[in-house]
Amino acid sequence: MKNLFSSLASIYRNIKSKIAFYPTLFALSGLLFAFIMLYLEERGISGYLVENIPILVVNNGDTALTILSACITGLISMMVFSFSMVMVLLNQASTNFSPRLLPGLISDHKHQIILGIYLSSILFCIFILFSIQPTGDQYQIPGFSVLVGILATVICICAFIYFIHTISQSIQITFILDKIYLTAKDRLKILLERESEQSTEFPDTSTWKEYYTETSGYFRDISRDPLLNFCKDHKTRIEILPVRGMFALQGIPLFRSEKNLSKDELKGILRYFHFAREELVSNNYVLAFKQIAEVIAKAMSPGINDPGTALNAIDYLTELLRMRMLKSDVSYISSEGKTYACERAVNFEELLYNLLASLRTYCKHDIVVVQKLGKMFSYLQEQQANESSYYNVLDREAKRLLQDAQQSIDNKADQDVIDRMAKELKIDLSQDSNKKLL
Repeated sequence: MKNLFSSLASIYRNIKSKIAFYPTLFALSGLLFAFIMLYLEERGISGYLVENIPILVVNNGDTALTILSACITGLISMMVFSFSMVMVLLNQASTNFSPRLLPGLISDHKHQIILGIYLSSILFCIFILFSIQPTGDQYQIPGFSVLVGILATVICICAFIYFIHTISQSIQITFILDKIYLTAKDRLKILLERESEQSTEFPDTSTWKEYYTETSGYFRDISRDPLLNFCKDHKTRIEILPVRGMFALQGIPLFRSEKNLSKDELKGILRYFHFAREELVSNNYVLAFKQIAEVIAKAMSPGINDPGTALNAIDYLTELLRMRMLKSDVSYISSEGKTYACERAVNFEELLYNLLASLRTYCKHDIVVVQKLGKMFSYLQEQQANESSYYNVLDREAKRLLQDAQQSIDNKADQDVIDRMAKELKIDLSQDSNKKLL
């Protein structure tokens, strides 16, 4: 039963991230509501309202047909216009910022819910339209359902106004950066809370049996509780080899097990490893670092040349790096003081190098952005870290940045600024020091 729930939860997470999830739910609910209203019409709800509250009922067949036809036409036009704007947003985000931002924008629930409201209202009005008999008497016309259709149209107009408000926000880079930051921050908080409750004792796994992937895709997640229960039930421990977010090719080592597993046991444990064809920040916080770094690099490219966006993005990057410094490079899955599984993360040195490698290329010629990055390093060196080696990593990357900037900038005043930053960061930019670093 637990395995079934785990599989269903995985399927639900996959479906929920699709752009059609909420629209489909709303469309089905609109269809169901239309049949419920038709059933109530057969039970005489409109006839009752005609006699008691006639103002709520449209009792002319031609009028009802005209109203619903106008509502359906207007709603379809509104829906087409609204989601043409969504496509414009996605195209602009891809062109000006980074194509990697698109999955996060597509999975925005607000836009999906608005599309669902449109679809449910259109389907409701269409099915009510089919039931109208223009030549029937006032008791045969679904007058109350027509009123509900009018109210649904009014709700869609309000949703359209809200959509215009949200789309004007979503197209702003500060909004996009803030969303990425908050999603990654929530994910890091969860991981830090888990680390505080875990035991960190784990044996050497070099002699353990390796097992391989049977599929390919981005290694997105694992079902922690079912995996923990599996290890307890089969009296084994495992080491998960791929890093979350990496693209796992079919046939590469997936995990090592302390105990040799049978085919049935292997088939059971593989269900707890989840792969996907797309990356989301909510599943892999490292993607947030990549996205923000790409925004900075794109903003500083010659075609865009937008240092203001780069400066804003560096602020968000600084705060996420501060949180990452609190996290260990290895995560454990423990229960009752015993560790049953360990999982690798992108280590801090590799993460920072990959970020700064691209930033050095695009930012080293701009003294303002270099200053901002220098302040980032100065701030991070004063923060708490899970491991003391993180400070050495910061020193190395800061030195590489300032050395590249020193070689790229010729202005004497700017050179003096770089020298002052080096003194503040206690970095020696001499050639002898550079050889020692290499």
